[in-house]
Amino acid sequence: MTVPARRAAALSALAGVVCAAVGFAVAELVAALVGPGSSPLFAAGAGVVDAVPGPVKDWAVATFGTADKAVLLGGMAVVLAAGAALAGWLELRRRPLGAVLLGVVGAVGAVVAATRPAASVAWALPSLVGVGVGVLLLRSALAPLRGPDVPARASGAGERAPMDRRRFLLVTGLAAAAGVVALATSRAVSAGSRAVTAAREALRLPAPATPAPAVPAGADLRVPGLAPYVTPNADFYRIDTALRVPQVDPATWTLRVTGLVDEPFEIGIDELLALPLVEHDVTLTCVSNEVGGDLVGNARWLGYPVRELLARAGVRDGADMVLSTSADGWTASTPLDVLTDPDRACLLAVGMNGEPLPPAHGFPARLVVPGLYGYVSATKWVTELKVTTFADDVAYWSTRGWSERGPIKLASRVDTPRAGAGVPSGPVTVAGVAWAQHTGISAVEVRVDDGAWRAATLAETVGPDTWRQWSYAWDATPGEHRLTVRATDADGRTQTSDVAPPAPDGASGWHEVTVRVT
Repeated sequence: MTVPARRAAALSALAGVVCAAVGFAVAELVAALVGPGSSPLFAAGAGVVDAVPGPVKDWAVATFGTADKAVLLGGMAVVLAAGAALAGWLELRRRPLGAVLLGVVGAVGAVVAATRPAASVAWALPSLVGVGVGVLLLRSALAPLRGPDVPARASGAGERAPMDRRRFLLVTGLAAAAGVVALATSRAVSAGSRAVTAAREALRLPAPATPAPAVPAGADLRVPGLAPYVTPNADFYRIDTALRVPQVDPATWTLRVTGLVDEPFEIGIDELLALPLVEHDVTLTCVSNEVGGDLVGNARWLGYPVRELLARAGVRDGADMVLSTSADGWTASTPLDVLTDPDRACLLAVGMNGEPLPPAHGFPARLVVPGLYGYVSATKWVTELKVTTFADDVAYWSTRGWSERGPIKLASRVDTPRAGAGVPSGPVTVAGVAWAQHTGISAVEVRVDDGAWRAATLAETVGPDTWRQWSYAWDATPGEHRLTVRATDADGRTQTSDVAPPAPDGASGWHEVTVRVT
């Protein structure tokens, strides 16, 4: 049976995609045996995250928010599919260029995986095995298209290439089926996430030795459209560099306290849970949060004071920073004086809103530090606290142009009405949240258009480490109006109107929304 060369080229591209997909599925199966971090797609994605410039990361977070990882992985899948199609076409037209292209991609994936933090040489194996399978399948699939009588360099729009359609469909169909089986098997073999889920469900948090004060009844105004005072775990923002949530078994987890200390030590989950734990309400904020953004949330955390861990180790003179390391190799540099401040509830947290930490938020343990942006404090899946100096060590974001210490800026936000919303004339409740972590909010003001600033009513709060809800009764008149908010902290500082982007030390400016009154 013969087929026009153009159709043969299209089928060769399809074969390239199918065979590459099968190779990927096989690589995932091998990665399930070697370790989840060795997955070629996720290792390459993590490499991309590490390599792209800071402004690109800022743009991605600002544009896609918490969906940035899904967008990155989807974009990578599209690029890889296009490359696989090109490899199939090249292998038909200019053998062995297609196989070489796949081989180069596999080699790069192997190097990237093997050089990730906490990786071993074995992490290169999934990429190498996967690309080997993909190349072999591609050659088998293209044999029916090439035919014995047609040169590998055959070209020309009007040519017709001998083709054994039945054999081509058989090879590609079997390859696709094998890929599905390999992928399903990899999911079955990769029981780490299920084991961690089961361990988390079985974990029983102890009652806090020092419970947090009850949330006052007036802390949550319950205005429609207003963020609740306590952010549910499922709604809490997640910004980190982990493309796949690390699955850390609490039974094998340990925290090491090392560096400039007299007595380095390790602590496991059982010993940690046996300590007198502290409960505290803390609002966390991402430095990537734009003015008016939603990368901020408030939760009740359960954990052990970091200062007590450092005191147990015995911090030596000259140290001024603690470099915390995550299970996936990410690091943060936190000022030592903040972590040892007796008036600041810096926790090695194990609980969030009354339950063990969700895996996406650091299970089994993470750092929670009031008053500092997460990039210098909120290490999830934490495995080490290294006492050191800013002069001797730098953290992940410190090498990418961000400020060294990261204190959170005074901020406020209008939650309702939303920008662009239409509201009826008459009484309208304008409401939102304001925060000045570890200082507290003393006043919030609202301005309509260019009028005078008017005091908003503040809700109650647990303490200065959390955000505070506010509301303002507005007598809305027909037309388009601009609503602006600003806050004043407990030290008397009023929020600046100076506009600044998130980099290098957090966004600033007044949040305003424009609404239509009918």
